[in-house]
Amino acid sequence: MIKYFFPLLLITLIFSSCGRKYKVTGTSSVNSLDGKMLFLKFYEDDEWNVVDSAEVVHGEFSMKGRVDSVCLVTLFMDDVNILPLVLEKGKITISISNNDLRVKGTPLNDRLYSFFDQRAYLEEKMEESHRKESRLIMDGGNIDEIERQMKQEREKINEEINQHAKSFISENYENVLGPAIFVMLCSNFRYPIVTPQIEEIVSGAPSSFQNNQFVKEYMEKARENMEILERQQSASSDY
Repeated sequence: MIKYFFPLLLITLIFSSCGRKYKVTGTSSVNSLDGKMLFLKFYEDDEWNVVDSAEVVHGEFSMKGRVDSVCLVTLFMDDVNILPLVLEKGKITISISNNDLRVKGTPLNDRLYSFFDQRAYLEEKMEESHRKESRLIMDGGNIDEIERQMKQEREKINEEINQHAKSFISENYENVLGPAIFVMLCSNFRYPIVTPQIEEIVSGAPSSFQNNQFVKEYMEKARENMEILERQQSASSDY
């Protein structure tokens, strides 16, 4: 039986080094948030654990405290997932609007949201390629030639997206961001599989990354699934 893996996308606690003080200040231009309670949570032992909380008052909120380790958490309003952030030493600033969600002020948060910005840019390029194809066809161009050209263009963009994720993970193998983005990348698959990209990421990683709980769990299930698929394909070719 194919084994499934349900990653908690950018919401899982991943540890690093020693105790740290943090301060989170936030602003919101979303009126529906005013008067609401916001929570920083991490997922562990099959349940959500609250790290900190604050009420939004006149579009502002703040939290501060100490964590034993740098960790990746998620900002919630009640049970609604709003955004991920790294809880690390320093002053963390969150801004929430109808058009944008942003965390900045500390090194790993700046790095994480820079990654999101670049990925959003590449995904918009992909969407624009689809729109461009529709426009060219509506203008009366040769459909077969347009589809061929646009397919090549999208393959190139897709390679940029994959390379961007691979490079980011490898640059962050030994902090909380590498495993988190790996989990995000793997969540695109219907069930765990080992693609050439996944194999390259993991085989080139240090042991600290390979032995991360969520990376290890994914790879174990993925390798089992690949063996199952190979047996199924072998059995089909016998008929």
